Amino acid sequence: MTNQSPQMKLTLACSMGLTSGTGRIATIDDPLRCAILISGSGSGMEAMLEHQSRADCFHTTELVISNKSGVLGIERAEKYSVPTYVIEVPSGENKIQNRLDHELSIEQKLVEYNIELVILSGYMRLLSADFVARWERKIVNIHPSLLPDFPGAHAHRDVIAAGVDISGCTVHFVDSGMDTGEIIAQCEVAVMHNDDESSLANRIKTYEHILYPLVVDAIATGDQSSLLGN
Repeated sequence: MTNQSPQMKLTLACSMGLTSGTGRIATIDDPLRCAILISGSGSGMEAMLEHQSRADCFHTTELVISNKSGVLGIERAEKYSVPTYVIEVPSGENKIQNRLDHELSIEQKLVEYNIELVILSGYMRLLSADFVARWERKIVNIHPSLLPDFPGAHAHRDVIAAGVDISGCTVHFVDSGMDTGEIIAQCEVAVMHNDDESSLANRIKTYEHILYPLVVDAIATGDQSSLLGN
């Protein structure tokens, strides 16, 4: 397989279909209300916002939340006039309470903006089981490997070390584990013999920016046709 045209294969999480978490079919006039959570540069977020700028898109981003201040993603979100908030983890000795307080602050914003789907885009925190349970099948993430292979923060390094010929990216529902949620769709990308972590990451990122908006399209509309036969 070359990296000229993404080869996407859809894996439905269950027979209920992709709309089971959001509970409705979105329309142009009443698009799915999304929040994007970031921790860094926000390149994937920007690709999603650009996709949503199309007149025929069935989902919209109502707010962006970063758990870190001063990151490029904040500037990128503001260029699209999306309300953007920095919600950092509180300081204190009780790390468990700090985590819960942090997630509570995030959730208050999600409720305030009537969010229906949470999109993790380079968000480098593992959400608690309680938070995920309250937003069951309403949180999605993209990971730069073909899960369940190579989970975790160093997927490209691990792929190269394993010497495999094919990697890619996976969009999945989020559970309380590390990249263990139900798979929605995957895109395969060739690993070149001279790839390093940087070159492989850059090639796969191009496909991430294609696949993720298409999956959110499918969630919003219940129509998976754009993910089939590509």
